Amino acid sequence: MTLPTFLKLVEIRTKLASLFPFLIGLLFVIYRYDMFEPLNTAIFFSAMLLFDLTTTAINNYMDYKKALSDDYRRQSNIIGQENIPEKRVVATIITMLAIASLLGIWLVFRTDLFVLVIGMLCFAIGIFYTFGPIPLSRMPLGEVFSGVTMGFGITFLAIYVNAANQRIAHLGWTGRMITFEMDVLLLLEIFLVSLPCILTIANIMLANNICDLEEDIANKRFTLPYYIGRKNALLLFHLLYVLTFAAIVTAVLLQVLPVYALLVCLVLIPITKSIRRFRQKQSKLETFPLSLKNMMLVNGTMAITLLVSVIL
Repeated sequence: MTLPTFLKLVEIRTKLASLFPFLIGLLFVIYRYDMFEPLNTAIFFSAMLLFDLTTTAINNYMDYKKALSDDYRRQSNIIGQENIPEKRVVATIITMLAIASLLGIWLVFRTDLFVLVIGMLCFAIGIFYTFGPIPLSRMPLGEVFSGVTMGFGITFLAIYVNAANQRIAHLGWTGRMITFEMDVLLLLEIFLVSLPCILTIANIMLANNICDLEEDIANKRFTLPYYIGRKNALLLFHLLYVLTFAAIVTAVLLQVLPVYALLVCLVLIPITKSIRRFRQKQSKLETFPLSLKNMMLVNGTMAITLLVSVIL
């Protein structure tokens, strides 16, 4: 398998969706706790990226295997387009998953068992998102699982592996006793900070499902827009952006985020225009990329404001 083919299989262009939660988590932990563990950060970033590549490859492979139309396999799926041998795809998936798992175990030894639990949960959701008899992506749950796992899971772990000694949470095992403790207030702070990532990533999945609605139904893939209807799905698409900005303003008012974070509101105008264009026409080629652009605008600006706060 050539490098360009591999990059298409793992859809490398979509990995910004996991990069922004990582950046925001990293910058927030430096801003909030004045802590940074370079090795833990490098291990986590490598494991996160590899696992993200793995889940995308699994997604493409399962779509190829479960496609009801040969034309879809040849024209719309990268495995059919590039004529990649199935055994090579499976071997690639297993190799990436194994390396990501080993890196995760290394990180657990450098932190605590709580990283193992959260990591296993994220791994399970990522794998069963597209694998199994009824994948999560073929149910009206894809937006929830993708948004929470990537938006909150990555942000939380990026913070936790750098500030494990801050007692945000702790899972310990001594002799016959397993103990768990959690600072609810700190956890709610992290959830609030991660909400823009959660909601904008969920909207990428929602936009994708709206654009693919007819094709998904033909392939017996019944996503959220199928159950609530295209009109309500478009309304939800709009509402999630409203909640995104409401979360940022709330975090600033509660002094969880620096006041500079309000500069994110400057991107309201281009995002409003994007929402209007998408509601007028839902096209995978023409308007779906707007959801990616919106995610980058919101989270990119938020990351910049956190970086400025760290520097100042």
